[in-house]
Amino acid sequence: MRKRVKAIIILIPVIVAVALLVLFMPKRKDNAAEAVAFETAPAQMRTYKRIIDISGYVEPFDEEELRFRSTGAVTAVYVKEGDKVRKGDLLASIDDTKQTASLQSIRNSIEEAELNGSKRELELLKLQEISAEADLEYTSLRATFDGEVASVDVSAEDYFEAGDSVMTIVDCSKLKATVEIDEIDMPYVYEGQKAMLIFEAYPQSPVEAVVDYIPMLGRYTDQGIGVVDAELLIENPPLGIIPGFTFEGTLESESETEMLLIPYAAITRGIGGKETVTVMADDGSLQEREIRAEYLGEGYAEVLEGDISEGDLIVIRRGSR
Repeated sequence: MRKRVKAIIILIPVIVAVALLVLFMPKRKDNAAEAVAFETAPAQMRTYKRIIDISGYVEPFDEEELRFRSTGAVTAVYVKEGDKVRKGDLLASIDDTKQTASLQSIRNSIEEAELNGSKRELELLKLQEISAEADLEYTSLRATFDGEVASVDVSAEDYFEAGDSVMTIVDCSKLKATVEIDEIDMPYVYEGQKAMLIFEAYPQSPVEAVVDYIPMLGRYTDQGIGVVDAELLIENPPLGIIPGFTFEGTLESESETEMLLIPYAAITRGIGGKETVTVMADDGSLQEREIRAEYLGEGYAEVLEGDISEGDLIVIRRGSR
């Protein structure tokens, strides 16, 4: 019995020693895994021509819904859908009997006033004549620009109130489009800049357009992005393209731009859209730095703001690709 107790007493210190050895022994496998948990890639400067992607649909260069400015029965309609018109052409008219009679009565009074009336009376009648001439002109519907009749919603003998829509004319000799430009790209957009547009309805070749107008005010999208609605102009649209057709295209800057590139996979995003990257310092330590970046495609992002310089070693965590 004594031998057994003695054996147990000797065994206990051995077990404790082994346990301590296991507890404090370096974990080689974990350290090895940590050593290969990331790799680095240098931040690098690139020179390029900035290309801005755009999309939208085309509209007529000019479009107007025409309305009578007087009330009455329509006496004649002189055009039909598809007709070409020139500015000032008479398109439709309403009964002008009342307006004509009123104008003639005023002119008769003017003749009498010129013979027997006072100067003040004559001046008043002249003003009434101008008003009556305008009332008579309001019975005529005329084209306000050169174009084509897109729709006709009136027939002879119809009765119309002043302000009722009658027909629509459009100018499709040119086409325009409104495209949304991100605030980040706006420094590279200017009036007269060329754009190349691709239409699915016109696969023969790209269509050239120019930036025709940039508004002074931008707007704020539901996604929290500042944008500007710039207007494009197509001077000579191909016959196969009509208003309503959609396109995708690009704006290309003529001047070369330098940008600082880092791997997109190295960027970490936190609360509120905060973007950070980890940089390996010269002494091997890792430093987290806040940046603002834009994804460019092909696994790269451009650094727009932040303490990152060319040659800095950017840490890419394994599994973040």
